[in-house]
Amino acid sequence: MKTRQLLLILLLIFLGSSYSTAEQGHYQFVLEAGRTKVLPMPLSLDIEGINLYRGSKEVALYRLNGDEKVPIACQMEEGEKGRLWFIPDRIIRAKEVVSFEIVFEERKKQEALVSAVTDAEAITLSSNDKKILRYYRAMHKVPEGVDPLFRRSGFIHPVWSPAGKVLTQIQPEDHYHHYGIWNPWTRTKVEGEEVDFWNLGEGQGTVRFAGVISTVSGPVFGGFKVKHEHVVLNKNKTAINEVWDVRSFVCRIDNKDVWVIDFTTILRNALDSAIELTNYRYGGGIGFRATEKWTRENCSVLTSEGKSRKDADGTRARWCDVNGATGAGEYSGIVFLSHFANRDHPEPMRVWPLDAAGGKGYMFFEFCPIRIKSWTLYPDKRYDLRYRMIVYDGKMSSETAEALWQNYVRRPTINLKK
Repeated sequence: MKTRQLLLILLLIFLGSSYSTAEQGHYQFVLEAGRTKVLPMPLSLDIEGINLYRGSKEVALYRLNGDEKVPIACQMEEGEKGRLWFIPDRIIRAKEVVSFEIVFEERKKQEALVSAVTDAEAITLSSNDKKILRYYRAMHKVPEGVDPLFRRSGFIHPVWSPAGKVLTQIQPEDHYHHYGIWNPWTRTKVEGEEVDFWNLGEGQGTVRFAGVISTVSGPVFGGFKVKHEHVVLNKNKTAINEVWDVRSFVCRIDNKDVWVIDFTTILRNALDSAIELTNYRYGGGIGFRATEKWTRENCSVLTSEGKSRKDADGTRARWCDVNGATGAGEYSGIVFLSHFANRDHPEPMRVWPLDAAGGKGYMFFEFCPIRIKSWTLYPDKRYDLRYRMIVYDGKMSSETAEALWQNYVRRPTINLKK
């Protein structure tokens, strides 16, 4: 008997003896908040062993409130390790302990709250009739008269706010190589050559969409995984393989809907020799070119360290809130959260000064993990960078932004009951 099969049998025996309600398909777990309150933000639980009992039944989740069972939307993430995703239906106070029950039962599948729809050009994430973001898999043309070197695929645009406001732009006249949400590397050394994957007009390098790995729609999140290739143009050779894992959730903060977009980039050196990502003020991480409506007159920045647009550039932060006017008396914004496991965290930032773009003061923001220190990518190694974007309408307090970051990186304790 193969070792994997034996381990599976032992796991089933263990689970059958450890969980008193296993034979009925009921399992309980407790969520214990730490020193920070738990907001209605995405959480997940490893249920690899429990999921073996699922069979043909659908998973359901309930919050236990005395004798009452409050239904909570949940979603299975299939893979090597099954995970159950859910969003608490209320704020859980610091140190509070809340019980939940997982049930496998005969029921209709839950309707998708976030859907991923693919066509020839793009993958679009939407919630009901509201669009969240669009990822371009097709090569995007350039405006008439612009050098074709500026064409690109593999970027996100638009990002819409919950109120439907467009918060990104691509191919602005001042920087044709800017593409909404994107993250190429700038000064790199590849096989002894300097290659710029950011400034497309240099003709040295580019980043290309290389395939869809998967898409998912569901009652808790929708998203996609795609492949990118960082190509050295004069050799037509791929130097870096990249995977984007992008998923979006619909949450409520301060009684308003927000989009929660988790963005993970996974890098692998495709060569037999090391690649240097040389320190520079632009490159990698996550870059954001804001809508042309945001200028020095109506766009603000606030970082976790209390920096504003005037003094944030080159400093480090755990999070950065970028906010701007989207109409008469209307505002929208994105809080960018950097995970503490990221390289050189708290991460250095590039924030355009007030006199950027010829004095017009347009907005560009980036978490830039190589701004201060160069980074070497070695063959046969994996490198991850994780970010979360909170897309909202109106204004957001610094206290709420800090709580959102704490909820992103400091998850509450979740224990299965035996």
